[in-house]
Amino acid sequence: MKLLQGRELAGYIKERQAKTVRTLIHDGTVPKLAIIKTIDNPIIDLYVRLKHQYAKDLGAKVDIHRVNQADVPELLKNLNEDNTVHGVIIQLPLEDPSKTNELVNLVSPKKDVDALGEKAEFEPATPMAILWLLSGFNVNLVGKKVVLIGRGKLVGAPLERMLKNSGIDVSVADSSTKDIVGLAKSADVIVTATGKPAILTSEMIKPGAVVVDAGVASEDGQMVGDVDNQVFEREDITITPKKGGVGPLTICALFDNVIRSASSK
Repeated sequence: MKLLQGRELAGYIKERQAKTVRTLIHDGTVPKLAIIKTIDNPIIDLYVRLKHQYAKDLGAKVDIHRVNQADVPELLKNLNEDNTVHGVIIQLPLEDPSKTNELVNLVSPKKDVDALGEKAEFEPATPMAILWLLSGFNVNLVGKKVVLIGRGKLVGAPLERMLKNSGIDVSVADSSTKDIVGLAKSADVIVTATGKPAILTSEMIKPGAVVVDAGVASEDGQMVGDVDNQVFEREDITITPKKGGVGPLTICALFDNVIRSASSK
């Protein structure tokens, strides 16, 4: 088994970013990310802590705003107008998820570093991280059959768009797919991002396939992905590790957007 260790690539990217941040600070600009959250849960709290620590390591800033969902529009108005804030993200899920599209589209496109709004000027972080990961380990997608499991707003849908725009042969499986096992077994590369533990089993993966697990869920108090544990017993595949695969690069990609925003001021 070959492991796609995103953490290894993240170290190099972080070093490059830190140099850029030092230059920006020298020129009078401190990159700042504002995070809005409307609920507390273990996954959200972990993500926020990781982003806060990453910013601290770079020399950038993170402001965390824990507010009631009804107060988000007014807060967004203020953050959009604040020239010291270069990136704004609404940490999902919301208290009332039915308002997600309405609220993410209130973020200024110039500060929408999560790229959830329809007019965002950036690419979304997790899909970008997946492409960095594959490229960093020389996984060439040209001429390969790529299958995405999950069509979510954060990963599946934008990654499908990005791949198709690059001319990659990509198919997407979701809850309506009749033969998801057959579709997965046809894939040279599988990217799964459903947040449903163990949804991708060994029987769904052909020999020699590349598997990227971008799913995140909480199970018995532990963070888990989409891939069943038995898959990691396979010696004939390439796969992201249980920890340290896509996650570290997602934070890198997010702060790449923040730094780009700060650099354009």
